[in-house]
Amino acid sequence: MWSSRTTQPYMSLTIHFIKGWELKSRCLQTSYFPEDHTGEMIALNLREALESWGLPEAHQVCVTTDNATNNVKALQLNDWTRLQCFGHRLHLAIERSVKEPQVERAIGVCKKVVSAFCNSWKRKRELATAQAELGLPAHQLITETPTRWGSRQQMIERILEQEKALTQVLRADRKTRHLVLTWQDIDVLESVSKALSPLVAFTDALSGEQYVSVSYLKPVLHLFSEQVLKPQDDDVNLTKKIKASILEYLDEKYADPSTQDLLDMASLLDPRFKITYIKPEKVDYIKTKTAAEIESLVAEQEMSAGGDSIPPAEAATEVPENPAKKKRSLGSFFKIASRQDQTVPQSGRQSIELELNRYLQTVEADGETNPLEWWRQHEANFPRVASLAKKYLCIQATSAPSERAFSTSGNIITCRRSALKPERVNQLVFLAHNL
Repeated sequence: MWSSRTTQPYMSLTIHFIKGWELKSRCLQTSYFPEDHTGEMIALNLREALESWGLPEAHQVCVTTDNATNNVKALQLNDWTRLQCFGHRLHLAIERSVKEPQVERAIGVCKKVVSAFCNSWKRKRELATAQAELGLPAHQLITETPTRWGSRQQMIERILEQEKALTQVLRADRKTRHLVLTWQDIDVLESVSKALSPLVAFTDALSGEQYVSVSYLKPVLHLFSEQVLKPQDDDVNLTKKIKASILEYLDEKYADPSTQDLLDMASLLDPRFKITYIKPEKVDYIKTKTAAEIESLVAEQEMSAGGDSIPPAEAATEVPENPAKKKRSLGSFFKIASRQDQTVPQSGRQSIELELNRYLQTVEADGETNPLEWWRQHEANFPRVASLAKKYLCIQATSAPSERAFSTSGNIITCRRSALKPERVNQLVFLAHNL
């Protein structure tokens, strides 16, 4: 849901699927939505949109949304599975963790400092001179944007980086001397930055739509509790308190059994993780649930194919993976060895369970491995499990892809093109986003 520059309300519908073991993302439509944005109206419009495109609700696996109550209610009314946007949840966890008087004061000073330099070309010029004198990077200050995840942390890091240059410029002007950060403010900002800086990389990595992200959620939550947000000996009390608050919030929000089952299924179907991050007492339950879903999926495929079963598994020739790595990715945190798979029988519940067990018995793929490429190479060995992997691994961990559609729309409905009719907006957004 978004509003144009002329406050006209629109609803964009994006879908994500796997075809040829490539993750696809499409913006189906951007429809004019003048009705009240209640859960009932959103639910009705979503169902009508699927019907207009001939998309059966049964093929819709999950919907990733923020925590807006009308969106949540709409999915409840449609009885659709919902996944909480990890970016929004982490953002809210951070907002909640820094509600301390000393933190709010220090952040308030940071905002005033940024405003003082953003609104004065003279101070910007003086800051550039001070940066050159002190040998600091010629970086501009960053403004916090409430709707942009991680912008507060980026603002704090930039303030700390440029603290000496900022102090030199601010002290030279009587009107801005009161904005000079005190040593107490600096201590607070450093404590906050130490707690939050590792989280920015995870938010950015999980916001992509060109690669699998949903299967990372369980491993990332585990990594948070065991490493990233685990109190260190050199942490001050404020840093420890912020870390504990973030962990408590995330554990509470992702404790829902249906959400846990969804994340466990996605993790199991990722060859890098499988059952590594599933609680031992839940492994048998998830395996049974997976086998049942595979059996149901196979029956559906056979029915749609006119009774033809999935072709027999054939021995797949292993294709060496490309060892080149351009940069360290999120998968490097979970890097382990891999080995070849084996084939399994082709039909029946028992053979499905055998195939699933064979898949789980293989050593997990390397953490840098692209799971879709792995499945492309091993689909012939595990054809039924591969079908379920296509169903789950296309789910998005965050709602960032749909918000990118908002950005596309904002670039189309500009001040000079504010009178575009809704039908034309729909056509232009469709072309711009999908081409």
